[in-house]
Amino acid sequence: QVQLVESGGGLVQAGGSLRLSCAASGFTFSTYAMGWFRQAPGKEREFVAYINRSGSRTTYADSVKGRFTISRDNAKNTVYLQMNSLKPEDTATYYCAGTLNKRLWMMEIDYWGQGTQVTVSS
Repeated sequence: QVQLVESGGGLVQAGGSLRLSCAASGFTFSTYAMGWFRQAPGKEREFVAYINRSGSRTTYADSVKGRFTISRDNAKNTVYLQMNSLKPEDTATYYCAGTLNKRLWMMEIDYWGQGTQVTVSS
């Protein structure tokens, strides 16, 4: 069965860094575009970052450009989100997502992970 399992979340001070990982199984990972979304309490889920199936193209939300980097290792069936210069407003549950032929940034998603919590203290 399909699984996306996020890890790497936790507590960090403002200005610090975290690296999130998403381990995929149960589908052909290399044929799927992958991405990250986040949802803070009381807010809608929002797009964070996108990477195409080969890793040659990435797209970011304006709020994280220059601070976050998405990458993938198809040999390990894993997608990453390196988060630097973290701000309190980055506090949210972060979700890994995948799509085969849809527009991931529009939340046209085939598979969602369960999420990992990121909390940034001021």
